[in-house]
Amino acid sequence: MAVRPGDVLRSLAFYAAFYVGTIFCVLAAVFSLLLGRRIFMATVDSWTYLHRFCVTRLLGIEVSVQGELPREGALIAMKHESFFEAIDLPVLFFRPVVFAKVELLRIPLWGLAARTYGLVPVERAQGARALRAMISAARAKASEGRVFVIFPEGTRVAHGARPPLQAGFAGLYKLLNLPVVPVAVDSGPLYHRRWKRKGTITVRAGAPIPPGLPRGEIEARVHEGINALNAEAGSDRVDHHGFHVEQGGSVARQE
Repeated sequence: MAVRPGDVLRSLAFYAAFYVGTIFCVLAAVFSLLLGRRIFMATVDSWTYLHRFCVTRLLGIEVSVQGELPREGALIAMKHESFFEAIDLPVLFFRPVVFAKVELLRIPLWGLAARTYGLVPVERAQGARALRAMISAARAKASEGRVFVIFPEGTRVAHGARPPLQAGFAGLYKLLNLPVVPVAVDSGPLYHRRWKRKGTITVRAGAPIPPGLPRGEIEARVHEGINALNAEAGSDRVDHHGFHVEQGGSVARQE
């Protein structure tokens, strides 16, 4: 699709406002560490609300939330198509504990603020060792009653892409022993580009999935749920994991 002049102007205004504001928010967050955790958390939250303000007012993107997003006691498995949902998480959820690539936590100042807020580093190259470290960090935060958020496909993907879930998701699901809420998002066509476009981003929460399911079933149900907004999503098909996923989300083993 050709770039429209309005998209360019809105995007330039967004970049100027958000990234200049980000510099001040990061500096304020680091300074607020001296003033106590409550003030620090509120300062970090203000950055994400600045982003949402710039998205809606400057880019002209509306955000439609469908379904019920939990506020505590759940593991959120979310589709990841752009930076929009990664930054918007504290707007969608109350102070979530987010599993994020360890490289992000190495950014000067921002990484310090992110760790203090509650981001849990994920070192995918470390395999089982990384999973144990993730679980240890997550359990330390479980008593706070916050929701956990993970992008189970492991990285950003193009809208319509349906890669298999990363192996660590099933281990995390088993050891945290929390219900999983799959969340689909279709931000890619509007936000995942240099010149962002007007429109509506939909965030759709699926029904909670109970803990304790076999690996194949939980992966199939989550994979179906986070891809619910993909244009290619059909009603009846066999999932990557060998389970037949029927319309409405029911799952049966494919013989």
